[in-house]
Amino acid sequence: MKSIHSTLLTAALLWVVSACKDKTTDLVLQNANSDWAIESHSNDVAPNYDIVFPQNQVNTLEITMTAADWTAMKADMQTKSGTAFGAGGGTTQGGMVGGRPPGGNGAGGLDLIPGDPIYVATALKFNGKTWNNVGFRLKGNSSLSSIWRAGIYKLPFRLKMDEYEDKYPEIDNQRFYGFKELSMSPAFSDNSLIREKVVADIFRMGGVAAARTAFYKVYLNFGDGLKYCGVYTMVEIIDDTMVKDQFGEDKGNIYKPESTFQTFVQSQFEKKNNETAADYSDVQAFVAALNSTDRTINAAQWRANLEKTFNVDNYLKFLAINNTIVNWDTYGAMAHNYYLYNSPTNKLTWIPWDHNMSMTSTAGGGNAGGAGGGRAAVSLAMTEVGTGWPLIRYVAADPVYYAKYKQYIRIFTDEVFTTAKMNELFDKYTNLITSYVNGTEKEVAPYTNLTNTTAFTTALTALKQHVSTRNQAVNTFLK
Repeated sequence: MKSIHSTLLTAALLWVVSACKDKTTDLVLQNANSDWAIESHSNDVAPNYDIVFPQNQVNTLEITMTAADWTAMKADMQTKSGTAFGAGGGTTQGGMVGGRPPGGNGAGGLDLIPGDPIYVATALKFNGKTWNNVGFRLKGNSSLSSIWRAGIYKLPFRLKMDEYEDKYPEIDNQRFYGFKELSMSPAFSDNSLIREKVVADIFRMGGVAAARTAFYKVYLNFGDGLKYCGVYTMVEIIDDTMVKDQFGEDKGNIYKPESTFQTFVQSQFEKKNNETAADYSDVQAFVAALNSTDRTINAAQWRANLEKTFNVDNYLKFLAINNTIVNWDTYGAMAHNYYLYNSPTNKLTWIPWDHNMSMTSTAGGGNAGGAGGGRAAVSLAMTEVGTGWPLIRYVAADPVYYAKYKQYIRIFTDEVFTTAKMNELFDKYTNLITSYVNGTEKEVAPYTNLTNTTAFTTALTALKQHVSTRNQAVNTFLK
């Protein structure tokens, strides 16, 4: 009996010590930052989408770094890109559709900025609150390279709230209303400034999971005072909150591949979670099933095996939407800008990513001066796509999948991609951001990627015309 009492007493004391430790940690955080609060700074709350991703207002972020950190970032970028900030020069990224992808080895991509740029510690202000020592780094490839060479301060970047928790223990597990990481898109090559936002919405409207997005006014201090860098689109990070929110759990593997799926090369399948488990069997099985000789010998067996490893139905919906709206900066032209998630059904599910250069027939995005290189979008018929892109070529060549793909195009254009619905969506977001682009606050050089404000005002008409043109193209294709 004495032993039992002793055990219970020990357990109670341990609970008290643990509780006190948690309280002490909270006090340390609050003492280090007077703005600290559980709902805004801790990891003990669910992501607050209403605050971070509002759909009817434009939020404001202020980010401050030191001049020394900006100097370090410039030196790092010069080393990685071979170009100093604003020095011009360099080459644009190119590719092709319908044959061997660039490189010819199943990679299909070209890293203009090899490796991730360095993080620096910044102060983040939002809604009167401050987050200290927030990790800030530049992000992107062709867009970052182009903006960097042009010397434009409206740069694409990512925020990681607890990047410096080892150096500054007081920010251990720091969050931004439940979010650990966030991506900020400057609408490079998009004079409308709304494509990143509306295309993500359109995919979800069409039944394909995509990251949440919202508009933000951004002020950046590079060590010499806050500068207005205009309207950004904040994009939810797939492996932070998006998968859990839209799939109900996030235990399966999340990949951000750089693969065309001709063969399985492990280095082309970057794991965003479960990194310590060297298990790539799900993507290996998918690539093997996709390229199996059963495809030409026993098509029914090929489809059955592919569907055991890959959510084909979801992909057909994605392909129908992607080809209808015109999105050339993804699989089919470059082997990037998509994720794969091994969902609760134990099948890899396609998640689209990075949409600022979509919904235009101009290679280079919604800005005729964009970095399009030799790329072009995949057509509705997909007849030009070669075996270098097997996930498109083999699906298009299969009568069962091709028929379903055409059905999804019709459903999408009839129920989602109508001129009335799209015009309403475009008008809503354009009206929402106009006063922060060329109204009471203006985007001006060198803090904007717009060539001029007229380009912004005329972009809405071009978007609306694009929808009308694509609906006509669909009707012709489905005749």
